[in-house]
Amino acid sequence: QVQLVESGGGLVQAGGSLTLSCVVSGSDVSANTMAWYRQPPGKQREWVASIFSGDMSNYAGRVQGRFTISRDNAKNTVYLQMNSLTPEDTAVYYCRGGRGVDWYWGQGTQVTVFS
Repeated sequence: QVQLVESGGGLVQAGGSLTLSCVVSGSDVSANTMAWYRQPPGKQREWVASIFSGDMSNYAGRVQGRFTISRDNAKNTVYLQMNSLTPEDTAVYYCRGGRGVDWYWGQGTQVTVFS
């Protein structure tokens, strides 16, 4: 059974930083596409960033240059380093991973940015 467990969310002042973690069990992060999504209050879930099996990554325009997705294959963990946070980054952040027809979601972690 594949499980994704996010952590690292919290309350942070605008301009600050947070690093989210997503620990994966039951599947190798190195073999999967891993991604972060977020759902701001009252809005639809949106894609934030992805990292592919060849370590290429891409980002949504609104986080480009501020967020960095990475992974540690030895720890089977994916990270999202978030810098220069603004209140517009407030959301529940979700980890997603998989390949082919098999995709999985984590339960989410809340990030709240106050000004």
